[in-house]
Amino acid sequence: MKDMQENRQKMTYDIEALEEQISNLIDNSVNGAVIIVEGRRDEKALRALGIKGPIIIASWRPALELAEELARNYQNIIILTDWDDKGEEMALNIEQHLRCTSANTNLEIRTRLKKLVKKEIKDVESLNLYMERIRELRAVPNLGYQMGDE
Repeated sequence: MKDMQENRQKMTYDIEALEEQISNLIDNSVNGAVIIVEGRRDEKALRALGIKGPIIIASWRPALELAEELARNYQNIIILTDWDDKGEEMALNIEQHLRCTSANTNLEIRTRLKKLVKKEIKDVESLNLYMERIRELRAVPNLGYQMGDE
């Protein structure tokens, strides 16, 4: 019983932290930040979460070319690639190219999301469906946290 309560408390914390990061992403986007993702499905997932601002797909061009375009057109850049090895490499590569520009590069949101969902999902494109599942679980009282048990 105590373990179930602790799991419920952890789930509540994780949900709140996840909602906070999604809200942070939306706020940054509304305030002019561009979000960099790997592919079209990542963009669709973010749109479904309520992101209305600019989203650029990184996998279609070299990182240096992308970084130059970003630095010319945006002051605030959020890198939100997947949390697998390819996404990690892409994020670090883009960030490295942006380091010498005046643009503000944000990897923090990606890092926090990765910590909150890494055991459940591995990519940005799954984020919207994951959030829907979490919200449904939260809406059903006294079920406990069942996602890890599926």
